[in-house]
Amino acid sequence: MDYDVIIIGAGIAGLTAAIYTSRAGKNALVLETSAIGGQIVNALRVENWPGDNGISGADLMNKIYHHANEFDVKIKYEEVISVDKIDDENGTRRFVVRTEECEYSCGAIIIATGAEPRRLSTKQVKDAGDRPISYCATCDGVLYKGKPVVVVGSGNTAKHEIEYLKDIASRVYHIHHDDPIPKEAVAVFAAIGRVPATERFVDLVELDEKGYIVANEDCVTSCPGVFVAGDCRTKIVRQLVTAAADGAVAANAVVEYLN
Repeated sequence: MDYDVIIIGAGIAGLTAAIYTSRAGKNALVLETSAIGGQIVNALRVENWPGDNGISGADLMNKIYHHANEFDVKIKYEEVISVDKIDDENGTRRFVVRTEECEYSCGAIIIATGAEPRRLSTKQVKDAGDRPISYCATCDGVLYKGKPVVVVGSGNTAKHEIEYLKDIASRVYHIHHDDPIPKEAVAVFAAIGRVPATERFVDLVELDEKGYIVANEDCVTSCPGVFVAGDCRTKIVRQLVTAAADGAVAANAVVEYLN
């Protein structure tokens, strides 16, 4: 089956890219391994999405999903196994995207597979007990205003989370990986890094030392015809709004490339 563009990942970045490419008249296919929305669907309350203060992650993604449906965006739940580029004798480039179920051809690709947070150790999860565990202080910090919290981690991510939380929480405990969690803390913020879902593209585009796809704000990768959007690319801020912005930028870049 042949498409103008295939978007890998159906989070906010991927669905935004699908909306923009479809509005531009391009035939787009979104491939998603598991569920629409990615990690944000598990958030009980999202307070950093403009215009929808306090909406749940599931409700937010449901709205974006229905928005995409208005433009007849095609979404298939299939895991991408590999992506190959093929250049014919005339210099025309096509990509072959293989899943466990099918093989697709397209003129351009947007990778929007996101990044998973590293999880707490089994010991610390047990220590946390019934206390909520968050992987995003910017997303959930306000829920614990005036209350003691703990940040787990030792790198730059942990430093950022502590700086953000110190003006919100009554006290911020800082512990390292596998240290016991203070009984006083009412919530646990894990800041032990993230793992980008990019291992399938190591032979297609340039990755940095942490596995993120190398691209600037234009979302252009090292491989002509392949673009990246959202948390899986090299960037400073990884938030819902920046993922959506990436989706729009990557989609416009794809349209220009195809035209």
